[in-house]
Amino acid sequence: MTGRERVRAALTFSGPDRAPRDVWPLPAMHLFHQDAVDAVEAEYPMDMAWCPLSKDNGAGGLEHLRAPGRYTDDWGCVWHVGEPGVIGEVKQPLLENWSGLAAFQPPWHLLDRRSMDDANLYCDASDRFMLSGMAAQPFERLQFLRGSEALYADIAYGTAELRRLLERGHEYFLRDVESWCRSNVDGVFFQDDWGSNRGPLIAPDAWRALFKPLYRDYCDRIRAAGKFAMFHSDGHIAAIVDDLVEIGVDALNAQLFCMDIEQLAGQHRGRITFWGEIDRQHVLAFGTAADVEAAVRRVRRALDDGAGGVIAQCAWGPDNPVENIRAVYRAWSEPQG
Repeated sequence: MTGRERVRAALTFSGPDRAPRDVWPLPAMHLFHQDAVDAVEAEYPMDMAWCPLSKDNGAGGLEHLRAPGRYTDDWGCVWHVGEPGVIGEVKQPLLENWSGLAAFQPPWHLLDRRSMDDANLYCDASDRFMLSGMAAQPFERLQFLRGSEALYADIAYGTAELRRLLERGHEYFLRDVESWCRSNVDGVFFQDDWGSNRGPLIAPDAWRALFKPLYRDYCDRIRAAGKFAMFHSDGHIAAIVDDLVEIGVDALNAQLFCMDIEQLAGQHRGRITFWGEIDRQHVLAFGTAADVEAAVRRVRRALDDGAGGVIAQCAWGPDNPVENIRAVYRAWSEPQG
């Protein structure tokens, strides 16, 4: 099987020859340890890849993360980088008060000038499953614009200003999703980090009222275009996985080890593809290679029945020894017992 065929088989539960491989090197790895990334990917070829946009189409590079400092993103949010290779934080939100809301506009120019010609050539030249760039992140963008504390208060009080800002952002993200749906990518990627280590960041009912309809719109357009809906969230999000299945998310990239993996499998195996990941808070950073292999085997026992529905993914930061990353893919390569 090609990578594209293997991932499609996993997503449709039609029996891939093995679990597809996918690794997410964090920015610091690309900036400072690219040789190690290249070596692992040569030993364990990956089945998925991200489709790049040119800089003229709003693609951001990583050079602004090479050293501490500040940078401004396309939405006007100023980021403070405190550690090389880490994206940093927005310290002074653009809409810290609502006085600027009337004049605020998303960066429409990025979508107005976007061409997918180069991206389509890249997709067509590869036999890997191609992912879009990030097409939507409504909750996280609201945090960057308002600040987390203010946003949680907005959600609790149900302010009219929040509704207007949410609608304006959603209009932008819908156009972004639709742009990728007209391209040659296989999957359209969107994300929001919804969990702490112990549970969701807001009440599930508030999530269902405010954000679930947005995600449903994204999934409807993605699936109508014949693409796969690929969603990421960090944290303990077990309370909303059923909702993600309902609205049509095909693959969920989640911190499985924040949750009860076996319970997730019992409730959702065969209904959604679990797109990783292996515990990067503890095992990848502080465990031995044997610990990593045991973690992978736990995931496989719960989720890898050979029919599909699982992708061998892990994030890779500079605090993760390269031997632990090799151990991830070595364990995924073992015959399933």
